[in-house]
Amino acid sequence: MEDCLGSDDEYYYSDQDSLDGIENEDSDPQWIPPKGTTTKVITKESLLSAQKEDLRRVMDLLFLREHHARTLLIHYRWDVEKLFAVLVEKGKPCLFSEAGVTLVEHEDLDPPLPNSPVMCAICIEDVPSVDTTKMDCGHCFCNSCWTEHFVVKINEGQSKRIRCMAHKCNAICDESVVRNLVSKRHPHLAEKFDRFLLESYIEDNKRVKWCPSTPHCGNAIRVEDDEFCEIECTCGLQFCFSCLSQAHSPCSCLMWELWAKKCRDESETVNWITVHTKPCPKCHKPVEKNGGCNLVSCICGQAFCWLCGGATGRDHTWSSIAGHSCGRYKEDKEQNAERAKRDLYRYMHYHNRYKAHTDSFKLESNLKESIQKKVAVSEEKDSRLRDFSWVNNGLSRLFRSRRVLSYSYPFAFYMFGEELFKDEMTKEEREIKQHLFEDQQQQLEENVEKLSKFLEAPFDDYKENEVMDIRMQVINLSAITDTLCQKMYDCIESDLLGSLQLGIHNIAPYKSKGIEKASELTVCWVNKANNADKDLQLHCGTSGGSTEPEQPSGSGSSDESGCSSRKRARKGALGGGFFDLNLPAEVIDKSDS
Repeated sequence: MEDCLGSDDEYYYSDQDSLDGIENEDSDPQWIPPKGTTTKVITKESLLSAQKEDLRRVMDLLFLREHHARTLLIHYRWDVEKLFAVLVEKGKPCLFSEAGVTLVEHEDLDPPLPNSPVMCAICIEDVPSVDTTKMDCGHCFCNSCWTEHFVVKINEGQSKRIRCMAHKCNAICDESVVRNLVSKRHPHLAEKFDRFLLESYIEDNKRVKWCPSTPHCGNAIRVEDDEFCEIECTCGLQFCFSCLSQAHSPCSCLMWELWAKKCRDESETVNWITVHTKPCPKCHKPVEKNGGCNLVSCICGQAFCWLCGGATGRDHTWSSIAGHSCGRYKEDKEQNAERAKRDLYRYMHYHNRYKAHTDSFKLESNLKESIQKKVAVSEEKDSRLRDFSWVNNGLSRLFRSRRVLSYSYPFAFYMFGEELFKDEMTKEEREIKQHLFEDQQQQLEENVEKLSKFLEAPFDDYKENEVMDIRMQVINLSAITDTLCQKMYDCIESDLLGSLQLGIHNIAPYKSKGIEKASELTVCWVNKANNADKDLQLHCGTSGGSTEPEQPSGSGSSDESGCSSRKRARKGALGGGFFDLNLPAEVIDKSDS
């Protein structure tokens, strides 16, 4: 079936546009997240700033070089709080050893002369000491062996954590050494290595994920608080941050995954065939009965009894079939048939209502243009009523409430069925909770339909007193539907999902102002004039007039730290070549090959 919600543009309406006070522009140049915004859009230009923020926190606290801080953060998946917790709990030595960071400088008391031969322990050949490289861990091998090691690891996708070649050495190689050696022979691999280091902030960070838009918009989303949330990217796509599918609360991610699959595949077609057909005992094809006689004939020529499915001859009367008796009750077959019929009817009940509200949402999305015309006509009239913001607010509330209603039916299908929570509730508990939920669902449904009716009214043709009445009805119904939505979410989180032993079903919290729009992160790091001062100040706006901070390993040229337009072909100074962060790494790799 193809009734499950898609990500069509017409379906998703930005339900914050018409509400006052939902988003306030933040004019403060310091990077302080506004209270109303907990999600950020990371573009190509702001990726370096976002990554450098976490790097600077670790560097300042532990007095590390940048590549050591990056190694720590990649190991702990860019979770700075977890890194600090391990530091407090286990101390520096354990923190560094687990991540493969070596800070002890190994200095030779009697270093070899520049042209003196040194035997490489990998290729067992004598090479000039100038053609060898020693890592922080103290292991020294020839540049040729190091380069081949790095090339293999980069091609295998392990470029973010390349370990030393020495046996049982867990030290992570210095990224500047990797870049320097690889770029001499394979410049394109050096660019790939730098890109992976830069993108590791997104790929390895549980708080940051790519926007799942198709075609890809090039944005990543960073959440500050709970990962179980729904977000609207600047490209307009609304999605669940946890599972990256379309926004689906009050369904949990698992519920929505099962429901989408159920709507997409032919599982219910199989149920219908089970209920309305019987398999031929000879060719086993499903046969549908089209008459009242219980002697059925398949297209293969085999006759069989419709009651029991057994093969028979063709001689029969209205009441019996010659040489055949199937009056004995076969419990298993009857129970299976009844169960399949019951499951089908139950699915159709929830699916029809889910589909009805989904279709209503799509039709009501077309109201926006017609309502704007009605508002324009009404504003031209000589009337005391000049403010028609209640119309747009009511329309936004209608869209949000309709969406909640639509997804409440897949939730109820699994919440009160036996597929997920059969052992979590007794039959009596299930019935009580189902009645409680359905009462709230029904109240919400009634008020949403009333709100839809008043918004569709031709109020531009009404008299002033009639418009005032509609205004009060829309304002009241908007407040009522908002309260009912909140109560439904509270019921789901506390009384239904909260009482379960398995805590795998989490839903995005209800937000009265709608799905939160992620604001674009446009800050840039700017170094102070004094290089000894490690405190960095943030600078918002364009890159003009700013001084470039110390380039991190894997960073680009001055264009990398700019905050210019994010939709253009970009030249990354990662070896002087081109790469586009508008696509995830796996997509870029395919184009490179």
